Amino acid sequence: MDNKERTVGELMLDQLSMFGVKRIYGVVGDTTFGLIDALAKQDKIQYIAVKHESTAAFMASAEAKLTGGLGVCTATMGPGAANLLNGLGDAHADRAPVLAITGQAQSDKIGTEYPQYVDQQELMKPFAAYSANLANPDATIEVLQKAARTSLGQRVVTHLSIPKDIFMMPAKGEPRPLPNVIEGASNFTKESLEHAIGIMKTAKRPMILAGLGATSVSEELETLANLWGAGILTSLGGKGLFNESSELVLQGIGEGGNPYAADLFKEADVVLLAGTTWWPEGYVPTNARIIQIDRQFDKFVKEIPTELGIMGKTEEVVPFLLESMQGFSRSEDWVTRCQKVKEKWAEQNKKEGSTTGYPVHPSRIMHALDRTVEPDAILALDTGDNTVWTNRNFRQKGQSVLFSGYWRTLGFGLPAAMAAKLIQPDKQVVAIVGDGGLQMVLADLLTATRYGLNITVVVLNNESLQMERDKLKVAEKEEVGVDLTNPDFVKLAEACGWKGLRPASDSELESVMEEALNTTAPTLVDVRTAQVFFPETN
Repeated sequence: MDNKERTVGELMLDQLSMFGVKRIYGVVGDTTFGLIDALAKQDKIQYIAVKHESTAAFMASAEAKLTGGLGVCTATMGPGAANLLNGLGDAHADRAPVLAITGQAQSDKIGTEYPQYVDQQELMKPFAAYSANLANPDATIEVLQKAARTSLGQRVVTHLSIPKDIFMMPAKGEPRPLPNVIEGASNFTKESLEHAIGIMKTAKRPMILAGLGATSVSEELETLANLWGAGILTSLGGKGLFNESSELVLQGIGEGGNPYAADLFKEADVVLLAGTTWWPEGYVPTNARIIQIDRQFDKFVKEIPTELGIMGKTEEVVPFLLESMQGFSRSEDWVTRCQKVKEKWAEQNKKEGSTTGYPVHPSRIMHALDRTVEPDAILALDTGDNTVWTNRNFRQKGQSVLFSGYWRTLGFGLPAAMAAKLIQPDKQVVAIVGDGGLQMVLADLLTATRYGLNITVVVLNNESLQMERDKLKVAEKEEVGVDLTNPDFVKLAEACGWKGLRPASDSELESVMEEALNTTAPTLVDVRTAQVFFPETN
């Protein structure tokens, strides 16, 4: 097609397709009709119509987290744009490259008292690293290029608002790919890492804290831990990276992690952070020497008292550390203490997961899940008690996990699961959600139905905002508003075209989970869950 025949909406789609965008999530509104019309006339990019704009932004964020590519969401002006903010907050906090495209009032109404008008650049300011209003159709390619380069290069949120009339105007310009970037290996040598090696060799009580960014070097980190005599702790994103049978893998740290690991970690004298910027307050050493590996130096200032920051990829740095630590004389007393902490928690975890009774104990639900979920499944976690119980008791094998890490918003689980299934339709996808979180996005059960997404949603139904109840109790405050008025989730799921299941006892958990996971349709499992105080609530 000659570029003079393309509208702004059509040109944008051609450019986004060249960027590798496969889906745009959104809700139709009149100021985006130019984009909607263009979407309807092509088949390179699928439009995923959701029920609420926050779901669109959550799905774009989940896609960016899962693939590393550009997630895209769209909404109309004013209230539609405002509804995107929660999901964009999640992308911003977790550094997911997301582009939000919003409609705007027509050009001659911008800045007036036109209904729904708001300065959307100001609206997006807390979350968007780059936000622009397209003022001329011929600038379409340039602003899209800048938005995509910024999002993907810096792993941030960007935003474009397009006036309604400009969306439909003819636009000049030809789509072009983003520049090919040749990313050379950082110039690390044993000599350049002598400072780090010197610190590591002073260790008598070393620990490694690893996260999602260490995925490609998990085996090397295990070898390093054994050589150095270091216990390995993981963030939630790092669960499943390491072989649980490894003698020094102590599982998670922080709320929901190995409850015996915190006291041990506080005694550490040298800590290596690999692939994580998370530092759980209250669980960490105060006098340890800290080495942090990260590609972006600005992450070193995230409330972590880092002594030495190594700017680079973990896969570039760890092999040199491993080579340089050959022959190190590790502290066998410290290794033994790490092993005892590992064994003590493994025994208790098994005991907790065998808890009987109905309504079902959350630990029992997690053990039923880890017995039935595929090792390569994708788990989408909502925020709340379901998150900490999963972290505590789910014995992860190789499953990948999507969650709202720093934004920690309710309502993330269902949208993330739907996005994951669209991206990897052959993978088993399981959303683990609380009843409170699910009710924030209930309408989008119909989105899974509409697109035939055979995900499984497991609802921990304890008829309360249990995490808030627990925290109110710890703070010795009176409670109000933490009890939930729940629907019959099974009937509701069935009304939305889902299969609904509910185990009648704890002994039925595995069989019901297996039935749900083997159903080729969206399936919801409503588990009546005991109101259990989470033991590490603070």
